[in-house]
Amino acid sequence: MKIKVTFPDKKIVEINSGASAAEAIASWNKDALTNAVAVKLNGEIVDLSRVLKKDAVIDVIDVNSDAGLDILRHSISHVMAHAVQEVFKGAKVSIGPSIQDGFYYDFEYEKPFTTDDFEKIETKMREIIKADYPFVREEIERQKAVKLFTERKEDYKVELINDLPPDIEIVSIYKDGNYIDLCRGPHIPSTGVIKAFKLLSVAGAYWRGDEKNKMLQRIYGTGFADEESLTNYLTLLEEAKKRDHRKLGKELDLFQVNEEAGAGLIIFHPKGMMLRYIIEDWERKEHLKRGYEMVMGPQILKVDLWKKSGHFEHYRDNMYFTEVDEQTYGIKPMNCLSHMLIYKSKIRSYRDLPLRYFELGTVHRHEKTGVLHGLLRVRQFTQDDAHILCTPEQLNTEIRAIADFVNYAMGIFGFEYEVELSTKPDHYIGTDQDWQLATDALKNALEDNKINYVINEGDGAFYGPKIDFKLKDALKRKWQCATIQCDFTLPERFDLSYIGADGEKHRPVMLHRVILGAIERFMGVLIEHYAGAFPVWLAPTQCILLTVTDKHIPYAQSVYEKLTEAGIRCEKFFENEKLGYKIRQAQMQKIPYMLVIGDKEVSAAAVAPRARDGANLGSVPVQEFIELVKEMCEKRK
Repeated sequence: MKIKVTFPDKKIVEINSGASAAEAIASWNKDALTNAVAVKLNGEIVDLSRVLKKDAVIDVIDVNSDAGLDILRHSISHVMAHAVQEVFKGAKVSIGPSIQDGFYYDFEYEKPFTTDDFEKIETKMREIIKADYPFVREEIERQKAVKLFTERKEDYKVELINDLPPDIEIVSIYKDGNYIDLCRGPHIPSTGVIKAFKLLSVAGAYWRGDEKNKMLQRIYGTGFADEESLTNYLTLLEEAKKRDHRKLGKELDLFQVNEEAGAGLIIFHPKGMMLRYIIEDWERKEHLKRGYEMVMGPQILKVDLWKKSGHFEHYRDNMYFTEVDEQTYGIKPMNCLSHMLIYKSKIRSYRDLPLRYFELGTVHRHEKTGVLHGLLRVRQFTQDDAHILCTPEQLNTEIRAIADFVNYAMGIFGFEYEVELSTKPDHYIGTDQDWQLATDALKNALEDNKINYVINEGDGAFYGPKIDFKLKDALKRKWQCATIQCDFTLPERFDLSYIGADGEKHRPVMLHRVILGAIERFMGVLIEHYAGAFPVWLAPTQCILLTVTDKHIPYAQSVYEKLTEAGIRCEKFFENEKLGYKIRQAQMQKIPYMLVIGDKEVSAAAVAPRARDGANLGSVPVQEFIELVKEMCEKRK
């Protein structure tokens, strides 16, 4: 029997029923098979070997596409697991997904893996790749799968199968050579497709992310379609290591995470706190310019409020709770509830709207230990949080104004960015109609501002859809910071209202938004973006005074006092050390300017600024240097 297969160019090919997707592609365009790793068959991504039994629509998935790389890396993770079990007899496998820029696989093994083991594993992986084993998919009855993996002593696979919903009777397995894995797929056609990979690191990981379960060993790796892409990525990783904010935070004396205090809790040192103060001070001024009002709510609120908002039902696993006078309180993970109580404290008119409440609000979220990461993932952080309550008619203007604010902020700090529109998740509160209204409001505002965006299906907050701004740092890595969330639901739950022009009560809409996001996270990104060499306006220390000999100290002290009085953030290095040593130390601290004080400067009542890149500005009067720094700060140079 003949069936019809439609391709992206709308060409229709007739083939025999029972042919594979690969055979259908070959009938359409043999060249398209060169880099093909899978197909999208009637909207579902499947193996190239999938048998076609009826008319179909096919899109070819190229190995260089995001979806193609995802499939390639997942397949490499299987090859790695295969190799580990060949090299380390008795190792048990659990799960091995692809992740952003790579993959991992979790193992149970009696001895700890180290990076020294990687060469043996990679050698075995290359043997498996050279053998060019096909990835063979097989669908088997659930109980047969349990029996198969029980016989292979793969306890974790048995547990995964047993935890599947009871109505699932068939599961899929994949084989390459003598290796068998439980997997939904799809996979590349064969191991020989793999051209470039590298194992990167090993870490501990609790089974299923639960601290109560056994600690497994997680091996991370990466893979690309070609060696050049892999080399470029590894070079990027090396540069990222140099810029690691945890390393620079220690070297530049910015902050610490101390286990005595607790994991995920940041202790800011004077220089780190100065950087934070500069950012927050800029934020306060910029918000006041835009008509925001400063507010502040308490750190704890009665649990009944969190139940009313839906947080207790949908977010409590990320919250901390405490007891006061036999009453349960939730430690706030978000700032919105207090802002709604402020709004509700008196009757509002349509003439009062929009109301823009801004709070640099500190929140607490229960993050698992394994995901904590310096400043980027913490348990206590401060958000530049605002909630705008407005009429439905004002939504478009307000969303567009926020997007303009984000664009301005990213320019000030030197970031490019991309935009995503995240839609309704599986678990949500509110009506479908309200969700549609909110989604349309965000979409229309983006289009009115001529902002390009992509749809991120199902990743909205539980109370509303959102716009996410993904900033790109100097290494082109993407970071989630700014967001705008449109919420029709919480105003309903908290019975917020305003008196309209018709004298009747109406429901306002609430916009949740942050510009920089979590201040701690933004600082971490900022440190890595600039590799700690901050522009003058952001630098915690803008200049440092270096004396040539002790006799120059009195004049240098007088310069220090003038600079400090003028608001210049200045340090002094008057110790009896060689000038070359002092300059090297200042360069290691990435201070923008070194002011050398010697006989010439004392006699001329001047300073000799030397930029951190080595450029000498020559001898200039102290006031001229002050004006230079002030101009750079004003113009954000």
